[in-house]
Amino acid sequence: MSADLVYTSATELVRSYRAKQLSPVEVTQAVLARIRELNPKLNAYCVVDEEAALAAARAAQARWAQGAPLGALDGVPVSIKDLLLTRGWPTLRGSRTVDPAGPWLEDAPATARLREAGAVLLGKTCTPEFGWKGVTDSALTGITRNPWNTERTPGGSSGGASAQVAAGMGTLAVGTDGGGSIRIPCSFTGLSGIKAGFGRVPAWPLSPFGTVAHVGPIARTAADCALMLNVLARPDARDWTALPYADIDWTKGLDAGVQGLRIAYSPRLGYVKHVDAEVAACVAEAAKVLAGMGAQVEEVDPGFADCRDIFWVHWTAGAYNLLRNMAREKFALLDPGLQQACASGSKHTLARYLDAVNARGALGEHMKRFHQKYDLLLTPSTAIPAFAAGVVAPERPACEEDWTWWTPFSFPFNLTQQPAMSVPCGFSRDGLPIGLQLVGPMQREDLVLRAAHAYQQGTDHHLRRPPL
Repeated sequence: MSADLVYTSATELVRSYRAKQLSPVEVTQAVLARIRELNPKLNAYCVVDEEAALAAARAAQARWAQGAPLGALDGVPVSIKDLLLTRGWPTLRGSRTVDPAGPWLEDAPATARLREAGAVLLGKTCTPEFGWKGVTDSALTGITRNPWNTERTPGGSSGGASAQVAAGMGTLAVGTDGGGSIRIPCSFTGLSGIKAGFGRVPAWPLSPFGTVAHVGPIARTAADCALMLNVLARPDARDWTALPYADIDWTKGLDAGVQGLRIAYSPRLGYVKHVDAEVAACVAEAAKVLAGMGAQVEEVDPGFADCRDIFWVHWTAGAYNLLRNMAREKFALLDPGLQQACASGSKHTLARYLDAVNARGALGEHMKRFHQKYDLLLTPSTAIPAFAAGVVAPERPACEEDWTWWTPFSFPFNLTQQPAMSVPCGFSRDGLPIGLQLVGPMQREDLVLRAAHAYQQGTDHHLRRPPL
């Protein structure tokens, strides 16, 4: 098996299929061999269906031979996070409370669009129980590990997805993001991932965590994220919250560069107390790189106060709503941390919840005004590099209350529903990836992808591979 083959980008795979230089079958066989080799070490997948993947690859190969691909990702190996429905495969959501018997008759919109585009679906990737935390482990599937250092977490809740892409066990992955669950694992594993603006990628059933939850692509490059977004953003009538379909090719304009873009660089959002020195240095250097490419980079904070409490009310209310009718014997099987989140959510009064809704609206309005002056906001993706696997969070500083201290840069933009993306911008001294975050105005995924692609054209952090 060629390591180069399993690390070939989706963009290059499609180009090679068209030129008949590679075949979907040989690529899928190489990826499946990689999964057999590495999944026992990393625990990225909870379901792998080799037979279905090879059948899909053979069908894709026949279409390419006839010059009639189904869509933009025909023959490209992809995984689905185990929060999203997949016809014929169980969707257990990392929980012992879900009956594996199903029936599993429906595809989520993302799954359906990938099938329609001819993608080779490999299997389901691990998630913490109901995607509740920023790391990936559960009593059902065990601990998922980071390919860069198997003693560290790949982040979460899309940690199985990020581990598989980083390790070459698939070309692309579908992730979800309700507070950073695409951007955190991409930062921890050296990948590119975009939380598209809310409603850009249809979702069904809607997340129990409500309108903070997004679906999006995880890949090794911004260009691949754009290619995948072309497929995921296609319409689905089941999602009544989805944006009207915009027939946009997100790969167009990627090469426009950043010349003249107005980028606000905020190292701490004006209030974040703890940022690892190596993270801060890498992101500061990335700001200089973008300025050197012609962007107008100004160090300035967006000007809002810490919104942790606003997020906490929204998120824990969702946890309570998800679990409030669960039978007692099933509730006892849940992750204790999720039980605690449910208990917190049960204590919110209607007045407190509506106050949080109003405060969220004010935050969204503030950022819309902010983006009248700035095209993009640049921050770290996470406050720290990856920490030990198997724990919810590293030991927190004495003045902090919970795990949100190490994720302060991600969840504000779930509240505002803006497009936000993480791309690798360097490495710590012990070889762990570090990510930067680019946040764009509402419905301007094009600006985020364009700047991320320009940055990757001028750097090579995204080309490095974990020492497996």
